[in-house]
Amino acid sequence: MAGRSRNISVSEASRPVLPRHARLKFDETRQVWVILAPERVLAPDEIAVEVLQLCDGVRSVAGMVDQLAAKYSAERAAISADVIAMLQDLADKGFLTEAREKTS
Repeated sequence: MAGRSRNISVSEASRPVLPRHARLKFDETRQVWVILAPERVLAPDEIAVEVLQLCDGVRSVAGMVDQLAAKYSAERAAISADVIAMLQDLADKGFLTEAREKTS
């Protein structure tokens, strides 16, 4: 599958979104949030779930970081580093993509 990599490089300007083939869903049976993708299931921790719920393809990573820093009264730089690292890891695994600009 060489040459088919669509991984993104996450920065504060990124507007990440789950790809069409993936869904963030609460699994009632296990009582945990999961990302469902073809032949794959990922169970992110509660902090990752909170970040993923902000990945709407409209909000930038910078906007997410601002919101989380305010909510948790935490240092913005630390939140930014953690959020970017987590989102990059998910992007590298194929669970996130970059929202595309609408050109209509």
